[in-house]
Amino acid sequence: MRQVRTIRYREIAADLRDRIDDGEFRAGGLLPSEAALSGAYNASRVTIRKALEELRGDGLVGSRQGFGWFVAAETVQQPLAHLATIEAQLESEGRRSARKVLDFAFVDAPGAVRDVLGVGRVLEVRRLNLADGQPFARVTVWCPETIGSVLSRDQVERASFYDALAGLGIRLVSATQTIGADAAGVDDASLLNVPVGSPVLVCRRVTFDEATTALLLSEYVFPAHRTEFTVELSDPEASIAPSGLRLVEDRRPAGGDVTAAN
Repeated sequence: MRQVRTIRYREIAADLRDRIDDGEFRAGGLLPSEAALSGAYNASRVTIRKALEELRGDGLVGSRQGFGWFVAAETVQQPLAHLATIEAQLESEGRRSARKVLDFAFVDAPGAVRDVLGVGRVLEVRRLNLADGQPFARVTVWCPETIGSVLSRDQVERASFYDALAGLGIRLVSATQTIGADAAGVDDASLLNVPVGSPVLVCRRVTFDEATTALLLSEYVFPAHRTEFTVELSDPEASIAPSGLRLVEDRRPAGGDVTAAN
């Protein structure tokens, strides 16, 4: 019996390896759940897990709490030392970058957006960024209506806001960015192809022009297994704690359950 089980998990591992090599499961993408694989291969969860562990040993797959199993891929490292776009960061690592605009509309500024940009009406653009054909980030950008009115949907799908505004003679020179952890809500989970409630990194960036006027407010949501942020710290004495560290309020309900953000 032991010999039959050993052969079976290796057969499953070999088949999954072929499917990965053939591109059925792409780098960074999720594999079917252990339960789904168990049904597909008519094998026990123990056998499926052993096959996956063999592929993990070969560096082909990985797993993370809240995600399940995924095809291994190098994380995209995003340095924090300078102002850059997602596209520039992906291209610097030799990744193929693409974008898809999901929504393009002029709306009344939500409260938090109005507080930052100081205007009542904004252009709101929601898009999906892809890396090597796989979902990499859901991005929402708000800018004052006076600026957004001269931009088209085609412009912001072809180029970054930074490049589009540069074409209008508007130079963006600095930004303030915060990064935190959250759980994927239903909408983001569907867009990013990750389970609901799985960990995501949420970045909020306010970008300023030469007159230190806030012109863009951007929100980026990244699947946590696909990216990491790096920063160089030059003074070891001052670098014992992370730069910019601050305590945020616990926003969980009294019962302790985490409410996923949409």
